[in-house]
Amino acid sequence: MLFEDLSLSKSIQKAVEEEGYTHPTPIQQQAIPFVLDGRDLVGCAQTGTGKTAAFAIPIIHNLHRIVGSSNKTKKIRTLVVTPTRELAIQIGESFDTYGKYTNLRQITIFGGVSQVPQVDQLRRGVDILIATPGRLLDLHKQGFIDLDHLHTLVLDEADQMLDMGFVNDVKKIVKLTPDNRQTLLFSATMPIAIRELAEMFLKNPASVTVTPVSSTAEKVEQRIYFVEKGEKRNLLYHLIRNEKLSDVLVFSRTKHGADNIVRALRKKGVPAEAIHGDKSQNARQRVLDAFKAKEVGVLVATDIAARGIDIEQLPYVINFDLPNVPETYVHRIGRTGRAQQSGIAISFCGKDEHPYWKDILKLIKVDVSVIEDHPYPWHEGSPSEIVVPAAPEKNSNRSGGHHKNKSRKSQGSKNNKKRWY
Repeated sequence: MLFEDLSLSKSIQKAVEEEGYTHPTPIQQQAIPFVLDGRDLVGCAQTGTGKTAAFAIPIIHNLHRIVGSSNKTKKIRTLVVTPTRELAIQIGESFDTYGKYTNLRQITIFGGVSQVPQVDQLRRGVDILIATPGRLLDLHKQGFIDLDHLHTLVLDEADQMLDMGFVNDVKKIVKLTPDNRQTLLFSATMPIAIRELAEMFLKNPASVTVTPVSSTAEKVEQRIYFVEKGEKRNLLYHLIRNEKLSDVLVFSRTKHGADNIVRALRKKGVPAEAIHGDKSQNARQRVLDAFKAKEVGVLVATDIAARGIDIEQLPYVINFDLPNVPETYVHRIGRTGRAQQSGIAISFCGKDEHPYWKDILKLIKVDVSVIEDHPYPWHEGSPSEIVVPAAPEKNSNRSGGHHKNKSRKSQGSKNNKKRWY
C-alpha cells in the first residue's frame, strides 16, 4: 500500500511526500482508514511504529474538510491527551509537519512552565489541542478551555498514564467532552485496566494491534554482561572509552541513580546528562536538544522520562539497571534499531538482577550474546554455571568491527533443549 492509496487530501499528501514517506507503516495502514471513517479505535502499538502519524494524518484530513480555509474563530475540535511533556511536544511537531499546508492551528500545553503564553494562544483560537492531564484540567477550571465543540479525543500512551497515576484525571477529562465524540485510545500494552478503560469510554471500537512486544527485540543486536553491581559504573566507562561509543542512551532504574551515573562519567571526562522527572521542563528540553545535536555523547534516563524520547538513528542503548518488568526491557531496546537502522542493546546484570534476566529471556525468545571477556565479571557464581552455552560463533563480531570480546549465547525459549530457567 502507498500513502496515495489512502485518498488523503492533496495538502496532506504533499506534506507526507516532503518527509520522504511513500509507504505507510503497519499501524498507519490499519488505523488510518478507521479514523477517516470516524470509528472509535483501540490501537496497541509501541513507540517507533509510526503510531503518532497513524492518528495525526487522518485527524488533519477530517478537520481540513470541516474547517477548510475559514478564518472564523477557531474552536477546539481535536484533543490529544498524553502523559509527558516530551511526548506532547513531539505530537505537536507531528501535527505541524503533516498539517503545514492546511489552515489548521495547534497548540501544545503542559505544566512546569508559565501558563501565560499558552493562555494567549488559546484565546486566539485553536483547532487541535495537545495536552498533559494536569495542565489541561487546570486551564479548563480557569475557564480558558472549552471542549464543547470537540470532534475527536485521543488518549495516547494510555498504559503510561495509568502507571503515572493519571487515571482519575483521564476520567475527569472524558466527562468534559461531548458524548458523540470519536475516541482513539493508543497503548503500548493492553493490561486489564486499559481494556476496562476502553470499554468505559469507547463505542464499538475497531481494534488494531501491530508488532507483538516480544518480536521487537529480534531486530536489535543484544549483549549481556554479568557484572558485579558495584562495578557497573566502571564497566560503563570501560565500554564507552574502549569501544568509542557515542550517541548512547543509558537506562537507570531511579532518578538518584541516573544523577550518580552522570557524575561518575563526568569525573572521567565523558560529557553526560540526565533526564528524569525531577528536572524542570526547560532543563529536560535543553538536555534532549544537546543530545540530539551531539553536544552530549551520553544521555542517562529513567523509564518514564525516556518514554517521550524520539531520536532517529540511535545506535546504542545500555541497560545500566535491568527492569523488573520484561516488557519494559523491550520498550527500552526498541529505542535503537528503528526505521531499518542497525542498533545494539547492551545490558548489565548484577547477581540480584538475575531473576529479571530470566524473565526477559522468557519474553523475547531470542538468543543474546553473553560477553565474558571484560574486567568486572561476577566474583562468585560464574554465569557459565547457570547458562547453557551454545556452539561458538565463527564470527561474534556482528557489529562491523566494534566488538572483539569473547561471547556466547544466553538462551531464550527458542530451543527448549537449552532452556536454563
